[in-house]
Amino acid sequence: MASAPKANAVVSQSGGPTGVINASLVGVIEEAKKHPEIQNLYGAIHAVSGVVKENFIDLKKISSDELEIVATSPSSALGSSRDKPDAEYCQKILDVFKKRDIRYFFYIGGNDSANTCYIINNMAIKAGYELRAFHVPKTIDNDLLVTDHCPGFGTAAKFVSCAVMGDDLDNRALPGIKIDVIMGRHAGFLTAAAALGKQRDDDGPHLVYLPERPVSMDKFLSDVEAVYKKLGRCVIAVSEGIGDVDHKTWAEKIAANAEHDAHGNVQLSGTGALADFLASQIKASLKIKRVRADTFGYLQRSFAGLQSATDVSEARRCGVEAVKLSMTNLNGSVAMKRIGSGKNYAVELFRTELANVAEKTKSLADEYINKEGNGITQAFVDYAMPLTGGLPKTGYLGNKPRI
Repeated sequence: MASAPKANAVVSQSGGPTGVINASLVGVIEEAKKHPEIQNLYGAIHAVSGVVKENFIDLKKISSDELEIVATSPSSALGSSRDKPDAEYCQKILDVFKKRDIRYFFYIGGNDSANTCYIINNMAIKAGYELRAFHVPKTIDNDLLVTDHCPGFGTAAKFVSCAVMGDDLDNRALPGIKIDVIMGRHAGFLTAAAALGKQRDDDGPHLVYLPERPVSMDKFLSDVEAVYKKLGRCVIAVSEGIGDVDHKTWAEKIAANAEHDAHGNVQLSGTGALADFLASQIKASLKIKRVRADTFGYLQRSFAGLQSATDVSEARRCGVEAVKLSMTNLNGSVAMKRIGSGKNYAVELFRTELANVAEKTKSLADEYINKEGNGITQAFVDYAMPLTGGLPKTGYLGNKPRI
């Protein structure tokens, strides 16, 4: 392997923001400052669109104090973009790299970001231009291949868990049906996290519906009715990507004028239509008067003051590792391997090929979903709980013996 070149580097953030993506950014900045091979470190404002426009800032001039504040701030400090670069777009990016003598590219994002790194890296190889392209993983969906889990998921899971814990206590105080619609188009990791905070046998969510398990409306209503008859209330966590048995999502079915994003996906999180639809079905079919519904939407991504300590530490480590790997490798994606569990939970970082992550996704494993398809198993709790950094305990007196 040729020695690392003395040249400039660029880092940017792509896709949906998270609660810890800035920790990864700070990790990249801190480690880059340690390597004389990286002369200038540019921050591209609004991801690849900022690269093409040469909309850069000098990240080496940011003070340590300010970086610490950035590391604990949610959302994308450099801004983001939903652009999905094709070959022509990537060629423009490579042209800017050549112009600015940029030979290190650190891209923090999901599988589309890994694919952008992959395309640009291949173009650079064909052009005979040495470029060290590294993908730093992030997504609250937790659906990247190879890595045990993704930075961003633990913090979002903590938010969802805490929100549903509070929602369940609210539902105890004033019983009825409560529906919470949670992000997750194809993977149910985040919706499953709604059940992590259950502490009593009758705690909600009592039903959890995931994209991996289609459900008919008849089955959904039957499940709700059974819980309501038993407990006199029911808290339901529903993924935005929940589908009918014909494998069409309920959101798509009820969207008269479905909005699509730049990747051709129906917008599922920007409306409360699914929550309202499910609430109306319960009211009409089960004749239950008190039915309420919320769509968590973008609140799950960038809620200030609720970082998972585990998540932010791992996110920062991933940024550091990307720079370290770039000193001895031409490209790659940072991934995590779990090497402990429970109180001994720990991870080690390693490099995987960009092709292993680019444009690929994983779903919630069968072992994490109950046989009925409307809840999660203890195996998922064991997997996900360490990533939240711990959840608060709650108290309730209504279950005490009567006198």
